[in-house]
Amino acid sequence: MSYHELFVSQSNVFSGFQKPFEKADYVVLGVPFDVTSTYRTGARFGPNAIRQASLNIETYSFRTGIDIEDLRLHDLGDLNVSTDAKKTLERLELVTKDILEAGKTPVTIGGEHTITLGVMKGLGNKASKTALVSFDAHLDLRDEFMGLKLSHTTFMRRLNEEAKPAKIIEVGTRAVCKEELEYAEKAGIEFFTAQQIRTEGSEQIAKKLREKLAKYKNVYLSVDMDVLDPAYAPAVQNPEPEGLETHTLLDILCNTCDSRVIGFDVVEVAPNYDHGISAIQAAKTIFEILCHLEKARKCK
Repeated sequence: MSYHELFVSQSNVFSGFQKPFEKADYVVLGVPFDVTSTYRTGARFGPNAIRQASLNIETYSFRTGIDIEDLRLHDLGDLNVSTDAKKTLERLELVTKDILEAGKTPVTIGGEHTITLGVMKGLGNKASKTALVSFDAHLDLRDEFMGLKLSHTTFMRRLNEEAKPAKIIEVGTRAVCKEELEYAEKAGIEFFTAQQIRTEGSEQIAKKLREKLAKYKNVYLSVDMDVLDPAYAPAVQNPEPEGLETHTLLDILCNTCDSRVIGFDVVEVAPNYDHGISAIQAAKTIFEILCHLEKARKCK
């Protein structure tokens, strides 16, 4: 072994534990993209802020009894993004295909929520057999917003039209317009509101979610950090009051992590709006999802 291999390492690798790509089970990819942001910008700084947070919180999960340092992770670095949203999503689609074809689970860190469209397109034929579960304050089902047909406010509608997943379920909803409600009903897109979650409790919602997902071959998870109340995650691009508490999000989210999950993303952290709290929440969320996926892998 050479000295540069022994004493030198990249300083901002997610979790700090890096396996070679060939030996990894999970591949982390940052997408520093926020070109279509309509309120607060800065999610392009999210991937590296979340990486930095991941290096400074403990890695053991009491929920699973698994430690992140025992997982086989590889951080690819960041996608080379363009100011053209379509071009960026095309690149993301190609890289996602590479990761999946290599037999790895893609872990994508945003960046704005539009990137989920690129990842879902990267699933190819698997998309039609995949249920997408999105944890988000917003439905993101507008047809157009501020003159854009493709943006973080419309991407879920484009995703439904273009990637054509088997099912879309949204969790934590509390910010919508009438157009989105009408489209959701027409398209068969279901959602659990934040108010419903508080009324019924996370255990009951998790049970209902599992029942709805039971018949699908694959599951893809997407977490927009604005699903949390701004008290817990203030540094997001579009904060909305009356959000979920961290433990409520994790209780529901982790109950959907089984062996059918083929990938996930965590998006919309704009770190300049706080002092690292939101990035820590995002890193913790990624840790817990990974540990639950690893537990499911071992029990398979």
